[in-house]
Amino acid sequence: MEAHNNKIIILPILLAALSLLSACSPAPEEKEEVKYAIPVETTTVVQGDVSSFYSTTGTLEAPLEARVVSRIAGLIETIKVEEGDRVTKGQLLAVIDAKRQRYDLARSQAEVEIIEQELNRLNKMTDKAFISADTMAKLEYNLQAASAKRDLAALQVEESLVRSPIDGVIATRFVKQGNMAKEFDELFYVVNQDELYAIVHLPEVQLDRLRLGQDAQLFASQQADNGIVAQVLRISPIVDAQSGTFKVTLSVPNQQAQLKAGMFTRVELRYDTHTNVITVPYSAVINQDNQYALYVIEGDNATRRQVSLGYREADTVEVISGIKPGEQIVVRGQQNLKDQSLVDVISALDVARAQQ
Repeated sequence: MEAHNNKIIILPILLAALSLLSACSPAPEEKEEVKYAIPVETTTVVQGDVSSFYSTTGTLEAPLEARVVSRIAGLIETIKVEEGDRVTKGQLLAVIDAKRQRYDLARSQAEVEIIEQELNRLNKMTDKAFISADTMAKLEYNLQAASAKRDLAALQVEESLVRSPIDGVIATRFVKQGNMAKEFDELFYVVNQDELYAIVHLPEVQLDRLRLGQDAQLFASQQADNGIVAQVLRISPIVDAQSGTFKVTLSVPNQQAQLKAGMFTRVELRYDTHTNVITVPYSAVINQDNQYALYVIEGDNATRRQVSLGYREADTVEVISGIKPGEQIVVRGQQNLKDQSLVDVISALDVARAQQ
């Protein structure tokens, strides 16, 4: 019994000694966390001008165009122009056989001359008593009718020479030399594309924000980066009840023939411009749950800043609050950052290589 009690006493003493030895022995060294700098590209916050736009699509039309038709029936003797040729107003396009019309003109001219000679003979008579007033009236009436018939024949001869009614380009030739043309057959389609109209339809809510002369930019599909400046020419005062839109006509200069009638274009109407405001590249903005942020360089770290945005124009956006001019912001590599991330500012080429 005594031995058993001794074991009970010794066991707590041994445990206490082991605890003491454990406390006195040196603790293992903790490993330090290694931080790696994330490569980023930066730019300086500047001030500039940013405009507000409304984007839509439009169809281009030629305000000056003409479908040249035959005014008389006859054989096409000569074709003077081909498709793509530039023509001026009054230029000869084709000649229609007008032999019959020339014969009619010659006959009508002869009739006029016969009546004129008879009138001159009667007017030279000294004794007017032998000339009835009714005879003179009929001759004068016949002269007017013959003159009108002659002028009509002369007009038909002139109309055998088909001329362009406008300055422009031959877009389509519908006939060939030797073809028989009937009256009012379409011969040519002439279009002037030095100025085009862009037709757009805007929602009713935009009506109060438009004015005549307002600037707009047009972008064709093959010229997505090069906008052509246009102006608001006409604004329809009527809103379509079915679509809820109104028609707007833009004047588009096209002296270089970059655009063609019938093309669809992207149209950006400039509403307003904020001048001398803080601007940054829109690609630098982090958008999360409609909360916008930028990473601002502070020393060796990137600090996440909440910002408020204003107008956006292409890849430039106005920053209303959150940053100041002169600060450095991350424009590439920000997707890999967290608040207070260690960063290494390098060139754009190096950032691209690091992200591969």
